[in-house]
Amino acid sequence: MISIKTFRQLALALPETTEEPHFEKTSFRVNKKIFVTLDETNKRVCLMFSPEDQASFCTFDKSVIYPVPNKWGLKGATFAELSKIKTEMLQHALEVAYCKIAPTRLSQPIKDKWAQL
Repeated sequence: MISIKTFRQLALALPETTEEPHFEKTSFRVNKKIFVTLDETNKRVCLMFSPEDQASFCTFDKSVIYPVPNKWGLKGATFAELSKIKTEMLQHALEVAYCKIAPTRLSQPIKDKWAQL
């Protein structure tokens, strides 16, 4: 289980990430664009993936990470249950969502790290 505190630490560890309110949730942004929202009440996050990244992550376990069941889900919005997801998977998911919208100067070092694995 990943705590709200741990989630915040993982999200805010990404370069130039800010935490801001977003309706009844908390959003995490880079370059003023949301890459993930946090629903503290339901202990769930919503990652903003591309449809291709969503398809890849959702092959794991539909009770852990799954598409949002609406039109946002068709565009890549993906729920992850903090009570079920492993830290390593969440960290990678956060990086993927972040790299989708972060400027190259911020995302390239993360992509370079992946290439070395």
